Amino acid sequence: MKLNIAVLPGDGIGEEIIAQALDVVKAVCKKFDHELTYQKALVGACAIDATGNPYPDETHELCLNSDAVLFGAIGDPKYDHNPLAKVRPEQGLLAMRKKLGLYANIRPVTTFPSLIHKSPLKNELIEGADLMCIRELTGGIYFGRPQGRSEDGNTAYDTCVYTREEIERIVRLAYDYAQKRRNKVTIVDKANVLATSRLWREVSREIEKEFPNVETEYMFVDNVAMQLVQWPKRFDVVVTENMFGDILTDEASVITGSLGMLPSASIGIHTSVFEPIHGSYPQAAGKDIANPLATVLSAALMFEYAFDLQEEGALIRKAVNASMETGVVTEDIATEKAYKTSEVGKWIVEYISK
Repeated sequence: MKLNIAVLPGDGIGEEIIAQALDVVKAVCKKFDHELTYQKALVGACAIDATGNPYPDETHELCLNSDAVLFGAIGDPKYDHNPLAKVRPEQGLLAMRKKLGLYANIRPVTTFPSLIHKSPLKNELIEGADLMCIRELTGGIYFGRPQGRSEDGNTAYDTCVYTREEIERIVRLAYDYAQKRRNKVTIVDKANVLATSRLWREVSREIEKEFPNVETEYMFVDNVAMQLVQWPKRFDVVVTENMFGDILTDEASVITGSLGMLPSASIGIHTSVFEPIHGSYPQAAGKDIANPLATVLSAALMFEYAFDLQEEGALIRKAVNASMETGVVTEDIATEKAYKTSEVGKWIVEYISK
Protein backbone atom coordinates (compact mmCIF):
# COMPACT_ATOMS: atom_id res chain seq x y z
CA MET A 1 0.00 0.00 0.00
CA LYS A 2 1.17 3.55 -0.73
CA LEU A 3 1.25 5.93 2.26
CA ASN A 4 1.76 9.61 1.52
CA ILE A 5 2.07 11.71 4.68
CA ALA A 6 2.94 15.28 5.62
CA VAL A 7 5.25 15.65 8.63
CA LEU A 8 4.95 18.83 10.71
CA PRO A 9 7.35 18.72 13.70
CA GLY A 10 6.42 22.23 14.92
CA ASP A 11 8.13 23.80 17.93
CA GLY A 12 9.99 22.84 21.11
CA ILE A 13 10.33 19.08 21.48
CA GLY A 14 8.36 18.55 18.26
CA GLU A 15 11.40 17.74 16.14
CA GLU A 16 12.67 15.10 18.61
CA ILE A 17 9.40 13.27 19.21
CA ILE A 18 8.40 13.34 15.54
CA ALA A 19 11.78 11.86 14.62
CA GLN A 20 11.07 8.80 16.78
CA ALA A 21 7.51 8.41 15.47
CA LEU A 22 8.72 8.69 11.89
CA ASP A 23 11.35 6.01 12.47
CA VAL A 24 8.59 3.76 13.86
CA VAL A 25 6.41 4.45 10.81
CA LYS A 26 9.34 3.55 8.53
CA ALA A 27 9.95 0.31 10.45
CA VAL A 28 6.28 -0.70 10.20
CA CYS A 29 6.15 0.12 6.48
CA LYS A 30 9.27 -1.95 5.87
CA LYS A 31 7.90 -4.90 7.85
CA PHE A 32 4.51 -4.88 6.09
CA ASP A 33 5.90 -3.93 2.67
CA HIS A 34 4.17 -0.53 2.37
CA GLU A 35 5.55 2.24 0.19
CA LEU A 36 6.05 5.39 2.30
CA THR A 37 6.55 8.88 0.96
CA TYR A 38 6.69 11.91 3.25
CA GLN A 39 7.64 15.57 3.24
CA LYS A 40 8.30 17.95 6.13
CA ALA A 41 6.91 21.48 6.50
CA LEU A 42 6.87 24.39 8.97
CA VAL A 43 4.07 25.26 11.38
CA GLY A 44 3.88 27.33 14.57
CA ALA A 45 6.59 29.64 15.94
CA CYS A 46 9.26 28.28 13.60
CA ALA A 47 6.97 29.14 10.68
CA ILE A 48 6.44 32.67 12.01
CA ASP A 49 10.20 33.11 12.31
CA ALA A 50 10.74 31.92 8.74
CA THR A 51 7.71 33.35 6.91
CA GLY A 52 5.71 35.55 9.29
CA ASN A 53 2.80 33.10 9.05
CA PRO A 54 2.20 30.31 11.63
CA TYR A 55 0.50 28.16 8.95
CA PRO A 56 2.10 29.04 5.60
CA ASP A 57 0.35 28.40 2.29
CA GLU A 58 3.08 25.91 1.35
CA THR A 59 2.34 23.87 4.48
CA HIS A 60 -1.38 23.94 3.74
CA GLU A 61 -0.86 22.73 0.17
CA LEU A 62 1.32 19.87 1.40
CA CYS A 63 -1.33 18.82 3.93
CA LEU A 64 -4.09 18.98 1.30
CA ASN A 65 -2.09 16.69 -0.98
CA SER A 66 -1.27 14.15 1.75
CA ASP A 67 -3.28 11.15 2.96
CA ALA A 68 -2.49 12.02 6.59
CA VAL A 69 -0.52 14.52 8.66
CA LEU A 70 1.83 13.54 11.50
CA PHE A 71 2.12 16.59 13.74
CA GLY A 72 4.32 17.40 16.76
CA ALA A 73 3.52 20.44 18.90
CA ILE A 74 3.12 24.21 18.71
CA GLY A 75 4.22 26.99 21.06
CA ASP A 76 7.16 29.16 22.05
CA PRO A 77 7.61 31.19 25.27
CA LYS A 78 8.72 34.29 23.37
CA TYR A 79 5.18 34.66 22.03
CA ASP A 80 3.27 33.71 25.19
CA HIS A 81 3.26 37.01 27.07
CA ASN A 82 4.31 39.44 24.38
CA PRO A 83 1.63 42.12 23.94
CA LEU A 84 3.41 43.35 20.81
CA ALA A 85 3.14 40.02 19.02
CA LYS A 86 0.71 40.49 16.12
CA VAL A 87 0.53 36.78 15.40
CA ARG A 88 0.95 33.77 17.70
CA PRO A 89 1.95 30.15 17.04
CA GLU A 90 -1.41 28.84 18.29
CA GLN A 91 -3.14 30.72 15.48
CA GLY A 92 -1.42 28.29 13.13
CA LEU A 93 -3.19 25.38 14.82
CA LEU A 94 -6.58 27.10 14.57
CA ALA A 95 -5.94 27.95 10.91
CA MET A 96 -4.94 24.37 10.14
CA ARG A 97 -8.10 23.02 11.76
CA LYS A 98 -10.30 25.44 9.87
CA LYS A 99 -8.66 25.16 6.44
CA LEU A 100 -8.40 21.36 6.54
CA GLY A 101 -11.92 21.00 7.90
CA LEU A 102 -10.67 19.17 11.01
CA TYR A 103 -14.06 19.04 12.66
CA ALA A 104 -13.51 16.25 15.22
CA ASN A 105 -10.74 15.66 17.73
CA ILE A 106 -10.56 12.04 18.90
CA ARG A 107 -8.80 11.35 22.19
CA PRO A 108 -8.69 7.77 23.46
CA VAL A 109 -8.08 7.73 27.21
CA THR A 110 -6.81 4.37 28.43
CA THR A 111 -4.87 3.37 31.52
CA PHE A 112 -1.55 1.57 31.41
CA PRO A 113 -0.95 -0.97 34.22
CA SER A 114 2.64 0.20 34.74
CA LEU A 115 1.49 3.83 35.13
CA ILE A 116 -1.48 3.45 37.45
CA HIS A 117 0.65 4.44 40.46
CA LYS A 118 1.29 7.82 38.83
CA SER A 119 -2.38 8.75 38.52
CA PRO A 120 -3.77 11.14 41.16
CA LEU A 121 -6.85 8.92 41.41
CA LYS A 122 -7.14 5.70 43.42
CA ASN A 123 -6.18 2.50 41.62
CA GLU A 124 -9.63 0.93 41.94
CA LEU A 125 -11.21 3.97 40.25
CA ILE A 126 -9.06 3.96 37.13
CA GLU A 127 -7.96 0.35 36.60
CA GLY A 128 -9.52 -0.67 33.31
CA ALA A 129 -10.79 2.81 32.43
CA ASP A 130 -11.20 3.09 28.66
CA LEU A 131 -13.08 6.02 27.17
CA MET A 132 -13.02 8.07 24.00
CA CYS A 133 -13.53 11.84 24.02
CA ILE A 134 -14.80 13.38 20.79
CA ARG A 135 -14.51 17.17 20.68
CA GLU A 136 -15.99 19.40 17.97
CA LEU A 137 -13.09 21.45 16.62
CA THR A 138 -14.18 24.09 14.11
CA GLY A 139 -17.16 25.83 15.73
CA GLY A 140 -18.12 27.37 19.04
CA ILE A 141 -16.66 30.27 20.96
CA TYR A 142 -13.10 29.86 19.59
CA PHE A 143 -14.31 30.72 16.09
CA GLY A 144 -17.42 32.79 16.80
CA ARG A 145 -17.86 36.30 15.44
CA PRO A 146 -18.17 39.06 16.55
CA GLN A 147 -15.24 38.96 18.91
CA GLY A 148 -13.32 41.83 20.42
CA ARG A 149 -13.13 44.63 22.97
CA SER A 150 -14.77 47.97 23.49
CA GLU A 151 -12.96 51.18 22.52
CA ASP A 152 -11.96 51.90 26.12
CA GLY A 153 -10.67 48.31 26.51
CA ASN A 154 -12.74 47.64 29.62
CA THR A 155 -15.23 45.27 28.03
CA ALA A 156 -14.45 42.14 26.01
CA TYR A 157 -16.80 39.76 24.20
CA ASP A 158 -16.77 36.41 22.40
CA THR A 159 -19.63 34.78 20.52
CA CYS A 160 -20.49 31.08 20.60
CA VAL A 161 -22.08 29.91 17.34
CA TYR A 162 -23.14 26.43 16.17
CA THR A 163 -25.11 25.25 13.14
CA ARG A 164 -27.29 22.16 12.82
CA GLU A 165 -24.89 20.75 10.22
CA GLU A 166 -21.87 21.04 12.54
CA ILE A 167 -23.70 19.29 15.37
CA GLU A 168 -25.12 16.50 13.19
CA ARG A 169 -21.68 15.72 11.77
CA ILE A 170 -19.93 15.31 15.11
CA VAL A 171 -22.79 13.48 16.88
CA ARG A 172 -23.10 10.92 14.05
CA LEU A 173 -19.35 10.32 14.29
CA ALA A 174 -19.74 9.64 18.02
CA TYR A 175 -22.41 7.01 17.35
CA ASP A 176 -20.21 5.39 14.69
CA TYR A 177 -17.38 4.98 17.20
CA ALA A 178 -19.73 3.82 19.97
CA GLN A 179 -20.96 0.98 17.74
CA LYS A 180 -17.34 -0.19 17.41
CA ARG A 181 -16.87 -0.02 21.18
CA ARG A 182 -19.39 -0.57 24.02
CA ASN A 183 -22.49 1.06 22.50
CA LYS A 184 -22.81 4.01 24.85
CA VAL A 185 -22.74 7.74 24.03
CA THR A 186 -22.66 10.60 26.54
CA ILE A 187 -23.67 13.93 25.01
CA VAL A 188 -22.31 16.83 27.04
CA ASP A 189 -23.83 20.32 27.05
CA LYS A 190 -25.10 23.16 29.24
CA ALA A 191 -28.65 23.19 27.90
CA ASN A 192 -30.06 24.70 31.09
CA VAL A 193 -28.19 27.95 30.34
CA LEU A 194 -26.93 28.18 26.74
CA ALA A 195 -28.95 28.51 23.51
CA THR A 196 -26.23 26.68 21.53
CA SER A 197 -26.43 23.77 23.98
CA ARG A 198 -30.20 23.61 23.55
CA LEU A 199 -29.67 23.25 19.79
CA TRP A 200 -27.07 20.53 20.48
CA ARG A 201 -29.57 18.61 22.59
CA GLU A 202 -32.42 19.07 20.10
CA VAL A 203 -30.36 17.80 17.16
CA SER A 204 -28.85 14.96 19.21
CA ARG A 205 -32.30 13.71 20.27
CA GLU A 206 -33.27 13.46 16.61
CA ILE A 207 -30.13 11.47 15.74
CA GLU A 208 -30.47 9.26 18.83
CA LYS A 209 -33.59 7.64 17.32
CA GLU A 210 -31.49 6.29 14.44
CA PHE A 211 -29.33 4.26 16.84
CA PRO A 212 -31.67 2.29 19.12
CA ASN A 213 -28.90 -0.22 19.89
CA VAL A 214 -26.75 2.51 21.47
CA GLU A 215 -27.39 3.73 25.01
CA THR A 216 -27.58 7.54 25.02
CA GLU A 217 -27.30 9.84 28.01
CA TYR A 218 -27.31 13.63 28.27
CA MET A 219 -25.24 15.32 30.94
CA PHE A 220 -24.37 18.90 31.86
CA VAL A 221 -20.69 19.70 31.49
CA ASP A 222 -20.16 20.44 35.19
CA ASN A 223 -21.59 17.03 36.12
CA VAL A 224 -19.28 15.29 33.63
CA ALA A 225 -16.28 17.20 35.01
CA MET A 226 -17.14 15.83 38.45
CA GLN A 227 -17.88 12.25 37.37
CA LEU A 228 -14.69 11.92 35.32
CA VAL A 229 -12.75 11.90 38.57
CA GLN A 230 -15.37 10.06 40.63
CA TRP A 231 -16.17 7.23 38.24
CA PRO A 232 -14.28 7.39 34.91
CA LYS A 233 -15.17 3.78 34.04
CA ARG A 234 -18.84 4.74 33.56
CA PHE A 235 -17.99 6.49 30.26
CA ASP A 236 -17.52 4.99 26.80
CA VAL A 237 -17.81 7.67 24.06
CA VAL A 238 -18.15 11.28 25.25
CA VAL A 239 -19.03 13.94 22.65
CA THR A 240 -19.23 17.69 23.17
CA GLU A 241 -18.61 21.15 21.74
CA ASN A 242 -15.27 22.88 21.30
CA MET A 243 -14.54 24.71 24.57
CA PHE A 244 -16.16 22.10 26.83
CA GLY A 245 -14.15 19.44 24.98
CA ASP A 246 -10.93 21.39 25.35
CA ILE A 247 -11.33 21.43 29.13
CA LEU A 248 -12.75 17.93 29.65
CA THR A 249 -10.15 16.18 27.51
CA ASP A 250 -7.32 17.74 29.52
CA GLU A 251 -9.05 16.65 32.73
CA ALA A 252 -9.52 13.12 31.38
CA SER A 253 -5.88 12.92 30.32
CA VAL A 254 -4.74 13.11 33.95
CA ILE A 255 -6.46 9.77 34.62
CA THR A 256 -3.64 7.92 32.84
CA GLY A 257 -0.90 9.37 35.01
CA SER A 258 1.04 11.06 32.19
CA LEU A 259 0.25 13.60 29.48
CA GLY A 260 3.20 12.16 27.62
CA MET A 261 1.25 8.98 26.91
CA LEU A 262 -1.88 10.19 25.12
CA PRO A 263 -2.31 10.34 21.34
CA SER A 264 -5.05 12.07 19.38
CA ALA A 265 -6.56 12.18 15.92
CA SER A 266 -8.26 15.14 14.28
CA ILE A 267 -10.64 13.85 11.62
CA GLY A 268 -11.09 16.20 8.67
CA ILE A 269 -12.92 16.78 5.44
CA HIS A 270 -9.70 17.01 3.37
CA THR A 271 -7.26 14.95 5.45
CA SER A 272 -6.69 13.96 9.09
CA VAL A 273 -4.03 15.03 11.57
CA PHE A 274 -2.43 12.79 14.20
CA GLU A 275 -0.65 14.35 17.17
CA PRO A 276 0.19 13.92 20.87
CA ILE A 277 -2.02 15.93 23.22
CA HIS A 278 0.88 17.48 25.15
CA GLY A 279 2.46 20.82 24.32
CA SER A 280 5.82 21.85 22.92
CA TYR A 281 7.61 21.63 26.33
CA PRO A 282 10.27 24.20 25.32
CA GLN A 283 12.26 23.66 28.54
CA ALA A 284 13.16 20.17 27.31
CA ALA A 285 13.84 21.05 23.68
CA GLY A 286 17.12 19.67 22.41
CA LYS A 287 17.85 17.72 25.61
CA ASP A 288 16.71 14.30 24.30
CA ILE A 289 14.54 13.72 27.41
CA ALA A 290 10.97 14.19 26.11
CA ASN A 291 8.57 11.25 26.14
CA PRO A 292 7.95 10.18 22.50
CA LEU A 293 5.31 7.53 23.29
CA ALA A 294 2.24 9.72 22.74
CA THR A 295 3.57 10.65 19.29
CA VAL A 296 4.39 7.02 18.52
CA LEU A 297 0.85 6.04 19.58
CA SER A 298 -0.48 8.84 17.37
CA ALA A 299 1.30 7.11 14.49
CA ALA A 300 -0.57 3.94 15.46
CA LEU A 301 -3.85 5.89 15.23
CA MET A 302 -2.74 7.12 11.81
CA PHE A 303 -2.31 3.59 10.49
CA GLU A 304 -5.72 2.61 11.89
CA TYR A 305 -7.88 5.63 11.05
CA ALA A 306 -6.22 7.11 7.95
CA PHE A 307 -5.26 3.87 6.20
CA ASP A 308 -7.44 1.23 7.90
CA LEU A 309 -4.34 -0.83 8.70
CA GLN A 310 -5.35 -2.37 12.02
CA GLU A 311 -2.57 -4.94 12.32
CA GLU A 312 0.09 -2.27 11.88
CA GLY A 313 -1.46 -0.07 14.55
CA ALA A 314 -1.77 -3.02 16.92
CA LEU A 315 1.92 -3.87 16.50
CA ILE A 316 2.94 -0.31 17.45
CA ARG A 317 0.76 -0.50 20.59
CA LYS A 318 2.30 -3.87 21.45
CA ALA A 319 5.78 -2.39 21.08
CA VAL A 320 4.91 0.61 23.28
CA ASN A 321 3.45 -1.65 25.98
CA ALA A 322 6.55 -3.83 25.82
CA SER A 323 8.85 -0.83 26.25
CA MET A 324 6.90 0.25 29.32
CA GLU A 325 6.84 -3.22 30.86
CA THR A 326 10.59 -3.56 30.24
CA GLY A 327 11.23 -0.14 31.74
CA VAL A 328 12.62 1.45 28.57
CA VAL A 329 10.96 4.83 29.16
CA THR A 330 11.91 8.49 29.60
CA GLU A 331 12.45 10.26 32.92
CA ASP A 332 8.85 11.48 33.31
CA ILE A 333 7.54 7.95 33.88
CA ALA A 334 10.70 6.04 34.83
CA THR A 335 10.83 4.31 38.21
CA GLU A 336 14.45 3.17 37.84
CA LYS A 337 16.78 4.00 34.94
CA ALA A 338 15.58 6.79 32.63
CA TYR A 339 16.24 6.44 28.90
CA LYS A 340 16.73 9.18 26.34
CA THR A 341 14.03 10.06 23.80
CA SER A 342 16.14 8.60 21.00
CA GLU A 343 16.89 5.42 22.99
CA VAL A 344 13.19 4.75 23.55
CA GLY A 345 12.51 5.27 19.85
CA LYS A 346 15.36 2.99 18.84
CA TRP A 347 14.16 0.24 21.22
CA ILE A 348 10.63 0.35 19.75
CA VAL A 349 11.97 0.26 16.18
CA GLU A 350 14.08 -2.80 17.01
CA TYR A 351 11.13 -4.50 18.69
CA ILE A 352 8.97 -3.94 15.58
CA SER A 353 11.75 -5.12 13.27
CA LYS A 354 12.15 -8.37 15.21
